[in-house]
Amino acid sequence: MSTHCCDHSHDDSSAPHHHQWTLAEVNALFALPFNDLLYLAHQVHRMNFKANEVQLSTLLNIKTGSCPENCSYCPQSAHYNTGLKKEPLMSLDTVLETAKRAKSAGASRFCMGAAWRSPRDADLDKVIEMIQAIKAEGLETCVTLGMLTPAQAHKLKVAGLDYYNHNIDTSEEHYKEIITTRTFQDRIETIENVRQAGINVCCGGIVGMGEEVEDRASMLMTLANMKEPPESVPINMLVKIEGTPLENNEAVDPFDFIRTIAVARILMPKSRVRLSAGRTAMSEEMQALCHFAGANSIFYGETLLTTENPVPAKDVAFFEKLGLTGI
Repeated sequence: MSTHCCDHSHDDSSAPHHHQWTLAEVNALFALPFNDLLYLAHQVHRMNFKANEVQLSTLLNIKTGSCPENCSYCPQSAHYNTGLKKEPLMSLDTVLETAKRAKSAGASRFCMGAAWRSPRDADLDKVIEMIQAIKAEGLETCVTLGMLTPAQAHKLKVAGLDYYNHNIDTSEEHYKEIITTRTFQDRIETIENVRQAGINVCCGGIVGMGEEVEDRASMLMTLANMKEPPESVPINMLVKIEGTPLENNEAVDPFDFIRTIAVARILMPKSRVRLSAGRTAMSEEMQALCHFAGANSIFYGETLLTTENPVPAKDVAFFEKLGLTGI
């Protein structure tokens, strides 16, 4: 097992011939003794990245609520009453001001999310203005706006967008338990449209939505086996929101979550694996093990779309304890 993990880490991840994982191989990684899995993941991590560097991204919700999709985890869905205040698209000035603050706090990438099924062209033009203004500040840009057509993806590329986020959320098998208003294939098509346009892909999923270990394996395998794996892989721990169908789900065992991070690192050696939603519920020890297992990106800032995130000062103190450097 370990030989081909390590061989794979020397591959150029943009080459179409990178190793195609089987579900049996990925399940075997999940089944390794915890220390063996972490040791293997940490080796792969060091072969491809500086071991103590963590990329910092800040996420801003530029349009809140009223989404017609019925994603079971999401407080922004119009299908659930979560008490979320609906807000229209933010003004360019407000977004730019937030981006400047994020940069001065140490973020290198600024991500914007809008609760749409897919953007209208008029809305896309407004977001493009934001992208251009933020790039002029010297930040990398990322947006998540729902499904995109090839023409819309091309427009975003021309505007200078660096990353597009569109998560697959879970395995293809478990997907219909979570969302019925769009298919797994719809998500794959948007990711392909983004890739064809030449934009970096940010794509991951959520752990803790009632899925089995095999579903986590299948989700990561789908990502790793893309012709080019996503450059950025956010792994979210479900934040249980009152009013959503998943509000009473059982909490994820911390070791199961860390295993998911480790397997993601082994399968996608050159991708940045990001600790995303759910960090407020994670102990520092749990987060430290996630970083050891290969997580080398975090969302940095006080809110993630609509859920809480550790305040930056807390992350700074945590990084100092571990000798980690934010980039």
